[in-house]
Amino acid sequence: MTAKVSPFGTWESPLAASDLVEGSLGLGYPTQTGSGGGTRPRIVWQEARPAEGGRVALVAWDGPEEGCRELLPPEMSARSTVHEYGGRAWAIGGPGGRALVTSNFSDQRLWDISPGKPPRPLSGEPDGQHAVRFACPVLSPDGRWVIAVRERHVDGEVSNDLVAIARFGEPAEPSILAEGHAFYSSPELSSDGELLAFICWDHPDMPWDRTQLWRGRFSEGILTDLRGVAGQDGAESVLQPKWAPDGSLAYISDRTGWWNLYIDDRAMAPMEAEFAGPAWAFGDSDYAFLPDGTVFAAWKRGGAGYLGVVDGDGVHPLDLPYTYFAHLCPASLGGEGGVLAIAGGPARSPEIVRVNVAEQVEVLQRSRPDVLGEEWISMGEAFDFPTGDRELAHAIYYPPRNPRYVAPEEELPPLIVSSHGGPTASASRVLDLRTQFWTTRGFGVVDVDYRGSTGYGRSYRGALEGRWGLADVEDCAAAAQSLADSGRVSPDRMVIRGGSSSGLTAMAALARHKTFVGAVVLFGVADLTSLNATTHKFESRYIGRLVPEAELAARSPLELVGSIKVPVLFVHGLDDKVVPPDQSRRMVSALRLNGVRALLVEIEGESHGFRKATSLVRSLEAELAFYGSIFGFSPGGDLSRAKVDLADAEAPTGATWR
Repeated sequence: MTAKVSPFGTWESPLAASDLVEGSLGLGYPTQTGSGGGTRPRIVWQEARPAEGGRVALVAWDGPEEGCRELLPPEMSARSTVHEYGGRAWAIGGPGGRALVTSNFSDQRLWDISPGKPPRPLSGEPDGQHAVRFACPVLSPDGRWVIAVRERHVDGEVSNDLVAIARFGEPAEPSILAEGHAFYSSPELSSDGELLAFICWDHPDMPWDRTQLWRGRFSEGILTDLRGVAGQDGAESVLQPKWAPDGSLAYISDRTGWWNLYIDDRAMAPMEAEFAGPAWAFGDSDYAFLPDGTVFAAWKRGGAGYLGVVDGDGVHPLDLPYTYFAHLCPASLGGEGGVLAIAGGPARSPEIVRVNVAEQVEVLQRSRPDVLGEEWISMGEAFDFPTGDRELAHAIYYPPRNPRYVAPEEELPPLIVSSHGGPTASASRVLDLRTQFWTTRGFGVVDVDYRGSTGYGRSYRGALEGRWGLADVEDCAAAAQSLADSGRVSPDRMVIRGGSSSGLTAMAALARHKTFVGAVVLFGVADLTSLNATTHKFESRYIGRLVPEAELAARSPLELVGSIKVPVLFVHGLDDKVVPPDQSRRMVSALRLNGVRALLVEIEGESHGFRKATSLVRSLEAELAFYGSIFGFSPGGDLSRAKVDLADAEAPTGATWR
């Protein structure tokens, strides 16, 4: 078939915005349970479902013959709001591996889910909505106790501790195991249930700055013989404690400048690679012990991800079609030891896999149907580029790709610069249909790992301290300029998009550089001074590490608004407790006073990050229509609703989606 000649950005794509959410699932925490004692192994995982309003379901897989079945009633959602970001909210185990406990999103209470019985609350009725929350639970081997992180909201004060809750009997006040530190995470019981390890830290640190690892003896809801293991002295981020089969305590530490694996203070495979990522959410698991002591681990080096075996001779990566791995759990496949994991690659969206040492792979669940053949997929090309202070930064460029179209001769594609949130997150070469939504239409997309991103060691991660709104902005502009200078994209048609912390990056980039002709800001930070005073406990001291107090106002996009001269689309959830919607409202008002085109969409029922299918589809369509309006072309596809949404968003009060 002869390719049609059509300008970049106008190509008809096989991907509609609805394709990105229809049948899509947010997969997490695959866990094998129930092996031994005559009980067949069972694999359980969670599925966040946009089609069900973002509900998090728990699914059990008992083998190919039985298939999958849900473990929670439809009115329950396994989601925690501890630290506002939550993470793993459930645990399964106990005798036979069938005992299940979970936090329920609507009330944040801890519930017992027993087969054949109605759900039963384990924690008492709180005094106010979400006043008491639980996260990261673990079950004792005998199933009698649940240990969890607890967060209490009382009279405007927030306290965190580690508690034990009896699983049998009437709901009772939990027994406090550890308190006195600002935060707790990662409780881990030994296989006999007698030893407990956990992580804690204090303000002003975040868990990637400095944490402490402790261990103690657990019995009947009491923790004794408590002693520090790591992180008590010096700046060291200690993460993910696990008990080895021989009783040794393993963990990940960045004491050398890189998150490496340790067993009883012995580095397993010291190298300039990262065996963990930033602990924004509970339940990360980047390594796993097999029953024979073999260690499977995932690591990232030079921007690429690997899965393999770690031993005294170093690391031994497996040859797999994936570049991203997360949530490792021991499992077996074909009689060979191995792990469960969430895995994804350049041509594969994240999926739950079971992998063994022989490199055999079994796919148990996919995060979305296959809706795009490889001939349509822009795989992404990693590159480094020079930036400020004579440093190098990193990015992944996705060029336009559509086998049915070619652009007119000598035309260069428009570029969308995507800056990740966190700001400690990182880009990954995993198939993301959101990126392909743009590349199949003739846009280039670049994901920037600006200074401050993880995956490149503690020094690179810490390079944003004191320089948020400067270094990240400089790197995004430099990435775009590097692509323009190499003749890969149009220097006159570049936009930037960002959400949460990278919303600040996007707005500041418009003010500090003339590189971009527009921006899309999703639940973005506009006023650092007010956010610093009102944000939730987990991040209440974080901004102070990234921006000197004396410069909070000067670094805020709201103070830079006079230097922004190009259009901006803002989208914000009305239930956002991390970045309140007032941040976008004030920015829109200030831009409009200066005669700048500023569009505002507010979404009812959405918090920080969008989870509902309707929200995701409409915001993506509105973004596409917005780009068409500023680039002066009509994108392919039916955007009639999006154009109405944009017209409403430009009205004096903006638009409200329900």
